[in-house]
Amino acid sequence: MPFAVDAATHTYYDLRAGEYDDWFDGSGLFAERQRPGWTEELDRLVRALGALPPARTVDLACGTGYFTRYLRGFLVGVDQSTEMVRLTQERLPEGLAVVGDALNAPFADGVFDRVFTGHFYGHLDEEERAAFLREARRLGSELLVVDSALRDGVEPEGWQDRVLQDGSHHRVFKRYLDGDRLAEELGGEILLDGEWFVVARVRWDS
Repeated sequence: MPFAVDAATHTYYDLRAGEYDDWFDGSGLFAERQRPGWTEELDRLVRALGALPPARTVDLACGTGYFTRYLRGFLVGVDQSTEMVRLTQERLPEGLAVVGDALNAPFADGVFDRVFTGHFYGHLDEEERAAFLREARRLGSELLVVDSALRDGVEPEGWQDRVLQDGSHHRVFKRYLDGDRLAEELGGEILLDGEWFVVARVRWDS
């Protein structure tokens, strides 16, 4: 069953918006979780994003804009969650955040230099991944994907039960990827193949 277009998915992320960053910050429900090397690798990723050349960039499924804010250039965030978009806009005072479908974004062909997505690609099934890549290629000449690295102790692919602070349970489709797998799927190059994060980039001819 597709995950990204499911109404239950939209409900989950609307409810999670206010606590989404707890996962990155190691707070809230994640305060007691042991993640050796997490902070150092997250800092490395943030520095790498900030070092990218400025570009007209759209972040598809931007969430709270946690990663979007570290990119340089004119930035646009797109997310189906109104609350996520509100939080992103607060982080992008010089940019724009809009409610929209990451698989069918409300923009004309080729208006961006770079398409970015963080921890969205790994939630897509095969059909949704194909749709996402078509949309990314339509919008820009470069795609940068950040996602969760495959590591010991996690299943490479499957449905997970997620619990929010209000005690509600939600089903989430999740894939973990190593650098080679992600680069192969995108047809691009590995930029980071870490313990916690994997990053790959593809550039297309115009």
